[in-house]
Amino acid sequence: MTAIRDTETIRILTVDDHQLLREGIAAVLESQEDMTIVAQASNGREAVESFRRLRPDVTLMDLRMPDMSGIEAITVIRHEFPNARIIVLTTYAGDAQAAAALKAGAAGYLLKNLVRKELIETIRAVHSGKRRIPPEIATEIAEHVADDELTDREIEVLRRVAAGKSNKLIAAELDISEGTVKTHMKSILPKLDASDRTHAVMIALKRGILDL
Repeated sequence: MTAIRDTETIRILTVDDHQLLREGIAAVLESQEDMTIVAQASNGREAVESFRRLRPDVTLMDLRMPDMSGIEAITVIRHEFPNARIIVLTTYAGDAQAAAALKAGAAGYLLKNLVRKELIETIRAVHSGKRRIPPEIATEIAEHVADDELTDREIEVLRRVAAGKSNKLIAAELDISEGTVKTHMKSILPKLDASDRTHAVMIALKRGILDL
């Protein structure tokens, strides 16, 4: 059998604010002769700096991190390095988070509870130029692709509704009238196909539009 040359080794950057998760990924990859972790980062800003310095073949990126989020880091990296191959590793199964990550330039999306089962195959697929998205998430994205997206202000309003705040308090915090808050809610409900405020919050949390 021909030995695997160094030039064939897939160089990997792992990015997650939890050290235990990074160690878990290292444990999964250490038995793979064609893969090596070249660096680890604990937030998006470190990820960008490490990518610029090392130009890894594949980057494993968490979404929710301090200082700079995964989606922000993906956007920066892909802007500077259009051929960067990035796989999102996340606990969020919602279509909104997945769609945002893919729009930013991620080539793969993998839930953390599937790391041990599917990570190796996903890395190899993305490294070879393919895209890998769990079927159930792809289905969710397809179901909502034609939906009207919530505006940034509508998300701000809904986040405060989720925190249990009244229209009056929301209006005061956002420096708008109570009538404007009500108008935003009237717009939010049909966009989410929700029956009331509570239902809208539940849907937004499930889809990853809100993260409390």
